[in-house]
Amino acid sequence: MTNMTGSSEFIRYFTIAYLLWNVAVCVIYGIDKKKSVTGAWRIPERTLILLAFLMGGIGAFAGMKIFHHKTLHKKFTIGVPLCIAFNLLVLFVIFFPEQAGALLQKVSRPE
Repeated sequence: MTNMTGSSEFIRYFTIAYLLWNVAVCVIYGIDKKKSVTGAWRIPERTLILLAFLMGGIGAFAGMKIFHHKTLHKKFTIGVPLCIAFNLLVLFVIFFPEQAGALLQKVSRPE
């Protein structure tokens, strides 16, 4: 059985989708910043954190830095880096499933 994650086509499409998603998350953070300045209806904080958690951590972090948005809120200054760590873990499992499985076995059964 062929491993789909080993396919260069899968990697190409996944990378494009991942980058586009993170650009979209960054733009959403910018939109929320603009709304905060104009006093318009805001995007709920839990939605912004959820976007970061759902593989948009890099875009959320970029949006925070570019737009100087949510940089004083602990929920974001701690939460977004944790989302990035989670996103990196997911990427590790997707692209290196054998190594992830071996690492999980080693951690679950210490010698």
